[in-house]
Amino acid sequence: MPTYEYKREDGSIFEIKQSINDDVLETCPETGQKVKRIISGGGGVVYKGDGWYVTDYKDGDRREKRAEAAKKASGKDSSATGTNESKSSSTGTETATTA
Repeated sequence: MPTYEYKREDGSIFEIKQSINDDVLETCPETGQKVKRIISGGGGVVYKGDGWYVTDYKDGDRREKRAEAAKKASGKDSSATGTNESKSSSTGTETATTA
């Protein structure tokens, strides 16, 4: 349940946990003073540990794997067509390079 902040007539502030569906309080449950709900900064997000990096996200690994697969596929295509093979006509020896 969310925590809401209210300001009493005397200027003091208090917090109360309420359901989202509950009506806004009109009087303080402790003092009976009129209250007004105020906008608060919320709980915020707390990051613990060494930090967050681009590699921490789920899609990061998938993108890297796709890039590696594309590199491997392009390397295999060129070797399959024989573009990396060369013959030396002056010495009569044959050399082949592999990816």
